[in-house]
Amino acid sequence: MKISIASDHAGFKLKSAVKEYLEKASYQVNDFGAYDENSVDYSDTGLAAAEDIAYGNSDFGILICGTGIGMSIIANKVKGIRAGLCHTEEFAKLTRQHNNANILVLAGRYTEVNKALSIVKTFLNEPFSNEERHQKRIDKITQYEKK
Repeated sequence: MKISIASDHAGFKLKSAVKEYLEKASYQVNDFGAYDENSVDYSDTGLAAAEDIAYGNSDFGILICGTGIGMSIIANKVKGIRAGLCHTEEFAKLTRQHNNANILVLAGRYTEVNKALSIVKTFLNEPFSNEERHQKRIDKITQYEKK
């Protein structure tokens, strides 16, 4: 499975820990930066990673900025992306089950590494429920994107 990952400078440390976990777990990782703690715009790195997923080059994405809000906004501008900011494993589980999210967003300044890794594991291992009510809602989003 391929994972696109990106952060800004505020999410760099957490991104590094998540990337290390993913690689040790045998995921292929496409890293779109940041590559250090020097200032970088979340919109640049997040958009590149989100487009990688939308174009089918990766299965899922993980985006990290200080609060996770900026990355959520930029990712959800990309057609075909459903990004969810998750602070708990339960949020990760539900965003996969109900929304079939393809990007997990984390708050680099507010999420401890062990908590983040647990959220990542939950997100990557939870399937979409395929319930009609959830698929109907996703279909409405897809129809809107076609306008």
